[in-house]
Amino acid sequence: MLAVCRLNLATFRATTLTASRLAKRSIAVTSFNNSRHSACVSRTTTKSTDLERLQPLATGTRHRSLSYDVHAQRLFENEVKNFKWEVPEYFNFAVDVVDAWAEKEKTNERDTSLPALWWVNSKGDELKWSFQDLKSYTTRTAKFLHNVCGIRKGDRVIVILHRVPEWWMVCLGCKRIGAVVSPGSPQLTAKDIAYRLDTSKATTIVTDKEHAVMADQYKNKDGILKNKIFVSDDKMERDGWLSFDKLYKNSDDDFESIQTKHHDHSMIYFTSGTTGKPKMALHTHTSWGIGHYVTGKHWLSLTSKDVFWTLSDTGWALGAYGYLFSPWIMGACVFVYHEPRFDPVQTLKVLSSHPITVFLAGPTIYRMMLLNSPEQYKFPYLRRCVSGGESVNPDLVLSWKKATGCSVYEGWGQTETVLLLGTFPGVKQRLGWIGKAVPGFDIRIVDENGVEQPNGTEGIIGVKVFPDRPVGLFAGYLDNEARNKAAFCGDYYLTGDRGIKDDEGYFRFISRDDDIISSAGYRIGPTEVENALFEHPAVAESAAVSSPDEVRGGVVKAFVVLKEEYKDHDKDDLIKELQEHTKKITAPYKYPRKIEFIEELPKTVSNKIQRFTLRNQEWNKE
Repeated sequence: MLAVCRLNLATFRATTLTASRLAKRSIAVTSFNNSRHSACVSRTTTKSTDLERLQPLATGTRHRSLSYDVHAQRLFENEVKNFKWEVPEYFNFAVDVVDAWAEKEKTNERDTSLPALWWVNSKGDELKWSFQDLKSYTTRTAKFLHNVCGIRKGDRVIVILHRVPEWWMVCLGCKRIGAVVSPGSPQLTAKDIAYRLDTSKATTIVTDKEHAVMADQYKNKDGILKNKIFVSDDKMERDGWLSFDKLYKNSDDDFESIQTKHHDHSMIYFTSGTTGKPKMALHTHTSWGIGHYVTGKHWLSLTSKDVFWTLSDTGWALGAYGYLFSPWIMGACVFVYHEPRFDPVQTLKVLSSHPITVFLAGPTIYRMMLLNSPEQYKFPYLRRCVSGGESVNPDLVLSWKKATGCSVYEGWGQTETVLLLGTFPGVKQRLGWIGKAVPGFDIRIVDENGVEQPNGTEGIIGVKVFPDRPVGLFAGYLDNEARNKAAFCGDYYLTGDRGIKDDEGYFRFISRDDDIISSAGYRIGPTEVENALFEHPAVAESAAVSSPDEVRGGVVKAFVVLKEEYKDHDKDDLIKELQEHTKKITAPYKYPRKIEFIEELPKTVSNKIQRFTLRNQEWNKE
């Protein structure tokens, strides 16, 4: 059992909680350290920020994932028209959201029969924590982090843990003391961990046995790393490390959370590294703590009666989207199923046997589940499925809908942002298109100089930040002024992703700006090629990149992972078949003139394809 499971939970739940400190606070203008982008919010208002403003406008309205109605459309269009960000001078997600829901549980404004965190593992262990429990346990964690470990406001804490309860305790505990938490993926190597410790200048690392061995290889030449906290499920201790279990048992929840201002630093997430070394994206207490309201309400369509499950890694930005901010802003239950490694069959069983109403997973997860006959299961509670992180193929949407009765609604955001584009209740789904901009954001297609482009023109997806800077946007890249200058150009934040916007406001994703393939004067987005290949029954996954060609300068080359039943087929015949198939699906000039079959694609720790690795491999051949 996990350390937290060994603790006396009955004693915890019997503890009398103090009243929440949620207070009405006046709005202030947010600051941003970049010349003409200093006006994050152009309006100043005396309205207060409370949970009612972070909940759905019409909590009784629920939209089935297969339905689209005019009423929902009107609600969405009305919110787009009237939406205003409100930024309080002081804000702390743990206090102003988690503790506020705890108070609502006390007054029966939220049903305590539905937990805030519902944790299950593959061994059959189960925990159900209310918001009142979360308040107590995370306050207790905050107390020992502050009083025993000496962690102070602004100190950086790296957390590398699997989906175990301690992850939530540390993340929220850090927020209570104003520390800056930086979650890392359990897939990180010793080299990755050293890079993150060096780059972030973290004073504390919290991790488990597997990663403690890696962390101990770090030299810590400057002596910045002060605390190493060890999480173990078998009471094991480690030399040079503090035991989370002991620290927690010797602590209590008699601790006052520290006040934090809206612009204070809160989280550092390392970008996925699809185009090079990961960068540190810095978030404030409000950029995600308030900004993810639009993610929770519009894309996930959550209320306080929902049970929400995401399969994200704890170190991915999607984990922050789905494990902390979006569901708890809406008061929903976060469901967690922890198993050593992903099992598509077990995932289908859990999705069928538990009252999951909203499900979020990457396209790869859906593809793997589709290979394991999801039509054999019933999903009586499931009303909405969403996906993001990479392009969602139309064939995947249709196959999942046929098998389960639920469509898959695409969303697009970044480590640097909240959900920016998506198909929401009230936005009609168009296969092959992401959807529309979320309320509170002005998103347009621009060129590399930040100049807006006409509808129907391919360009960079840009977020307007002047004169009104939206709340759900990061503060900038930490210690990387050159990258900040490149990312903020004119009146826009340039996302680095290319797309097209049509006259109705729908956006189509093309590729990362670096991934565009130039061939004989044509510009080809890899996603369209990959989508076409995916429609062939032999293809499990693919990646399209540019490859040198004496005549055309460059051509499309596809790296293809075959499904098991096709691995023994004649490869020359398959290449011709895939090329002809692609010509029929998309424009003939886009077909892959070169195809190479490989066992697996190079991916980041957040499961995104590293096309640049394959591209560099092609262009650097002797």
